[in-house]
Amino acid sequence: MSNNPSQFEKHINISSNDHLAVDLLASETGLSKQQVKSIMQKGAVWVTRGKKILRLRRAKKPLRTGETVHIYYDSHVLDMLPPEPELVMDVGQYSIWNKPYGMLSQGSKWGDHCTITRWAEQHLTPQRPSFVVHRLDRAANGLIIVAHEKRAAAALSELFQKRKVDKRYQIWVHGRFDTQATAENPTRIESDIDGRHAVSYFTLVEYDEEYDRSLLDVTIETGRKHQIRRHSAELGFPVIGDRLHGIEGDKQDLQLTAYYLSFKCPFSHRQRSFNLLP
Repeated sequence: MSNNPSQFEKHINISSNDHLAVDLLASETGLSKQQVKSIMQKGAVWVTRGKKILRLRRAKKPLRTGETVHIYYDSHVLDMLPPEPELVMDVGQYSIWNKPYGMLSQGSKWGDHCTITRWAEQHLTPQRPSFVVHRLDRAANGLIIVAHEKRAAAALSELFQKRKVDKRYQIWVHGRFDTQATAENPTRIESDIDGRHAVSYFTLVEYDEEYDRSLLDVTIETGRKHQIRRHSAELGFPVIGDRLHGIEGDKQDLQLTAYYLSFKCPFSHRQRSFNLLP
């Protein structure tokens, strides 16, 4: 593959034990060894061992007969640079981050170098693995939890599943929202998303007459994909900067912030609360 396209995938069955990952991939793809090492570090190389498929990052990893190596090359993905998140607290078993606009919660087969989990693995001291607990849209910003032990990931995920985590969001939307939507009497919307039950609550914080926009406080009972954005649009008030469900041609970044998280730590049993607002 001397003239590599901008995107390709290749799957190589290993028939002997005398290959190093970097040498084999360079030979099979026509990429330089330096390119292969970079692609491996960015999480776009995988190996199948029996029933398991794992990311392969070690360039000099010896490959074994019966394994299959997979490379997923996408120049657009690989050339992306991750924005820098802010570490809010490192508890040890997990950490809390302020994820910026444009950073992913989870990677794909094409790479994971622009994810909050990979950033945490590379920048925390001491270094440790990272596991997804919950997700925040790439276009959204705000508080997110990253687990560093499998038991922590399981315990924290259970809190979310049992709705024992208080999550609050703020959004700027186009238009003047209902002034009767107060904290005591929020606007409630119960509307299925992708065939699954979903409930959201919207409260007016302020109205900006100059730009005809409203700042809303939002809580959700369920965590469906793009729930806040879709429910807000359904109410007739699309989130500013929403390319998918908002106003066509909206050029701003998505105005959605996960500003508050509160839960009982499954290890210390202390209440942990984090708030990005002053």
